[in-house]
Order: sequence, then structure tokens, then C-alpha cells
Amino acid sequence: MGEIDLATVNWARAQFILTAMYHWLFVPITLGLSFLCAFFESMYVRTGKEEWKHLTKFWMTLFGINFAIGVATGIILEFEFGTNWSNYSWMVGDIFGAPLAIEGIFAFFLEATFFAVMFFGWERTSKGFHLFSTWMVAIGSNLSALWILVANGWMQYPVGMAFNPENARFEMQNFWEVLFSPVAIAKFTHTTSSSFVVGALFVITISSYYLLKGRHVDMAKKSIIVASVFGLLSSLFAAFTGDESAYANAYTQPMKLAAYEGLFTGSKGADLVALGLLTSGKKVGDGQDPFAFEVSIPRGLSLMAKRDVNAFVPGIEDLVYGNEAEGIMSVAEKMEKGKAAIADLAAMKQAGKAGDEPAKTAALERFLVNQDYLGFGYLDTPEESVPPVATTYYSFHTMVYLGTFFILLTLLYLYYSYKDTLEDKKWLLMLGVSSFFLALFASEMGWVVAEVGRQPWAIQDMLPVKMASTNIGAGHVQASFAIFFVLFTTLLIAEIKIMLRQIKIGPEGV
Repeated sequence: MGEIDLATVNWARAQFILTAMYHWLFVPITLGLSFLCAFFESMYVRTGKEEWKHLTKFWMTLFGINFAIGVATGIILEFEFGTNWSNYSWMVGDIFGAPLAIEGIFAFFLEATFFAVMFFGWERTSKGFHLFSTWMVAIGSNLSALWILVANGWMQYPVGMAFNPENARFEMQNFWEVLFSPVAIAKFTHTTSSSFVVGALFVITISSYYLLKGRHVDMAKKSIIVASVFGLLSSLFAAFTGDESAYANAYTQPMKLAAYEGLFTGSKGADLVALGLLTSGKKVGDGQDPFAFEVSIPRGLSLMAKRDVNAFVPGIEDLVYGNEAEGIMSVAEKMEKGKAAIADLAAMKQAGKAGDEPAKTAALERFLVNQDYLGFGYLDTPEESVPPVATTYYSFHTMVYLGTFFILLTLLYLYYSYKDTLEDKKWLLMLGVSSFFLALFASEMGWVVAEVGRQPWAIQDMLPVKMASTNIGAGHVQASFAIFFVLFTTLLIAEIKIMLRQIKIGPEGV
């Protein structure tokens, strides 16, 4: 490859971050609220009470507004793989494209088909078929998330594939291994369960606002009870799946685990930092204490990461500089093997063009010895393999703290709803009004951990981000960045205005 234009890479990164974070403002509401609409309508069908129907149609209207804008940003996000990351798309299209194609052909069409029935079929279909359609939209929405997260999980833990040195592409070998990868499963269950929390707190926020204003009180109480149960169960499951994700990271992405735990030096019986402030300016190998202040749980990290309180958990410095006693190869050694693989790959192609089959075969044999380290050959220094530690660490711990808060909040809502004193707890209702925004922030922080924590890799250990971008001028990406920023901001403002107008009207207006 020619010389890398880092300005283009960084602007492509910035544009993808912009699109992904805007997109993720809408997706978790869709995933969570779709199931809540199904629960609400199930109550209507079971009881036959019209207030449940009005309640369902109200939340369904808000769901529809959000769904439409989420689709628009999602389509742009997928197109960016072709416009800004064409090298990546060329190398992994055989694998990465499969789950995205399934998402478009199967899951998206499933939810789109029943979406029309859900919104326009109230008086045109039977209660049973309409309820079935609502459930299909909820299931279809989450199946869409499944395939997208399978694709993302493969980037984090590339399995079920082989590298073809003839065309420099990763090719699918085992679809089921890709689908049932432990990272893909952990990512899907944690992402969807945390999105359910966002959806539940979306309902709690608006319902709490109604109770504070003394409006639509009966509807708000009913909504809060269902959403609180759903939110509590989802919060507990999100905590469980988060722990499973950390366990998977310990074996598949140990550098990411070390970064979000602020672990620079590994040890047996490693402590888990419950609360801590990182040392400002801390660098790998500089000898400074990683923390200016910390409160730790003894041996907690070894238990979480290895399910053994005495297990060794490698730190960032072990992973960068190696640890012979624990069998950890240094990045410098991996870089040497990677550069040898790159050289042998070039020699193989050159011999092929010259028609020298013995030389081509010999180069291929040498390449196969070091092909697992191919990505490391594109790094400039061993320290480049370290992600931004402070960003990853603070994002992770913020997510964990807020996740714990949501469990306590939904418990309090259920307790005071049971006591029928929720209307009197103004302090709790005020917390509830802010809870959706906190949940959305926690969800965004989860993606920061997932994506920033695996830098510098587009495909873990296989392809650095800087080698994945399209070979175009930075000015082109800057221009599209500005266009998308204006477009997404306009869409967001439009959604907020439409949402607020509908919330002001209330359930009587649907």
C-alpha cells in the first residue's frame, strides 16, 4: 500500500463516530419501546379495557417517530463502509457483508412488513393479528440488532474465517462459528438488555413528568408499573451480561480489559478498582503509579476476568512488553513477525507475476508461519497497540455506576407504586424525569468502551484502522462530515420537537 494519509483516516474516524453516536440515540429507544408497546397491547387484548388501547397507541406513536429517524441514520452508517472504509470492505466483505445482508433481507423486512399493520391496522384487522404484528415488530427490531452485532462481534473477535493471500481478503469458512462466537453472543445480549433499560426509562421519564404535572395520572401509573418491572429485570440482566462480556474480553481482548480497568501491571489475585482517579499524563512504561486515588475490591478482577481469585490478569505493560513467565509475547516480537509476513506476501505476489512457482511456494510457506501477526506489521511502535486508556476507563466506570443506579431507581418506583404513594415522592419523580437521559448517556458510553477500547484495530490483531480507510483526500471526508453533522442535527431537532408536541398532547390525541 502507498503512504497513509492520517488526516483522511482521522476524519473518516470522526465521521463514523458522528454517525454512529447519532444513530445510537434512536436505536435503544426502538429496541426497548417496541417490547413495551407489545406488553401494553397484550394488556389491552387480555383485559379488553380501552384505557390500555389508548395507552398503547400513545407509546406506539412515539415509537414510530423514533423508528423512522433511526432507519435514516442507520442506512447512512452502512454506506460509510463503502465510502470511507473501502480497504476494509474489500478485505472483509465476504464475512462482514453476510450478516448485514441477512439483517436487510430478513430482519428489516420482517419489522417493516408488520410495522404497517401495527400502525394502520387497528380497525382493519382482528385484535389477535394486530397484537401478533406488534410482537413481530419488536422481534424484528431486535433481530436486526442481532445481525449487526454479529458483524461487530466478528470485528472484535475474528473467527470462522481464513486469510486468502492470493487476493489479500478474509474469507468465510464457518458461518455458524461467526454467528455463535462468544463475543457476538455477549455483545448481543448486553446491548439489547441495556437498550431495554433505555426504553423502560424513556417511559418512566415521560410518565413521571405527567405525574409531576398532575396530567394523565392513571395512564402514567399504569405505564410506570409495566416499565419499572421491565426496567428492573433488564437492568439485572444487563449487569449479568456485562460481567459475561468482561469475561469474554479477558480471553479475546485482554488489552481492552486492562484499559477499562486501568491495569498497567498484571498480577495474580488482581484487585478490581471500584472507584479511582487515573494519574494525569500516565504513559506505558513511565514508572508512575496508575492511580492518584483508588478504592479496590481485593482479588475482584481475577474473579471477574478468570473466575479464579488467584488467577493472573495481564496488565497493559505485560501485553506491550511481554511477560515470559506468563507466556505473553511482546508487541515488538509480533511486529517483527508481522513485517516478515508482509514481506513474504509481497514476495509471493512478485514471484507469481514472474511465473516463478518454486519461489512463490516458498514465500507462501514462510507467510503462513507468521500470518497470524500480519496486522502487527503495520504498527509503527509497540505503544501504538495501547488504546486511549483514560477514555476507556472513565467510560466503562460511568456505565457501571449508572447501571447500578438504574437498578435502585426501578426498585424504588416499584416499591412506591405498590404503596400507592408514588405521586407524593416528588424527589423520586424528579430523578425519574432525568433517568432516560442518564440511560442514553450510559448506553453511548458502552459503545465508547467497545470501540475505543479495541483501538488501534479495525479487526482485532488483524487490520489496523489506519490501513482500512479509503484512499481519498481528507477534504472530501471533511465536506461530507459537515453535511452529515448538519443533517443529523436537523433530524434530531425535528424528532425532539415532534416528540415534545406529542407528549404535550398526550394519549387523548392519538
